[in-house]
Amino acid sequence: QVQLVESGGGLVQAGGSLRLSCAASGRTFSTFYMGWFRQAPGKDREVVATKSWTGGSTYYADSVKGRYTISRDNAKNTVYLQMNSLKPEDTAVYYCAAQALTSGSWDYWGQGTQVTVSS
Repeated sequence: QVQLVESGGGLVQAGGSLRLSCAASGRTFSTFYMGWFRQAPGKDREVVATKSWTGGSTYYADSVKGRYTISRDNAKNTVYLQMNSLKPEDTAVYYCAAQALTSGSWDYWGQGTQVTVSS
């Protein structure tokens, strides 16, 4: 059983920064892609950033490119999302997810952490 636990969300003013963490356990993640998603009320869940566990490839949504950074700490089995220059439209529940390299879908999800950006 794979478990993902997000932390680091909170309330911040526009222009501020937050760092989200996703701690993974249960299996080795060297064969997984990791991703950050977000969903605002009434909106579709969208991909924010993805990265292979070993760091071989990285993707950012256009809306966050240049402001967000996805990274990992292999020793701690943890992935991070550093969010800078936050805007009110970044307000959402942020989810960590994992996908096996041979899978066509995101198989494992965390419980989510709320990020609220005030103007």
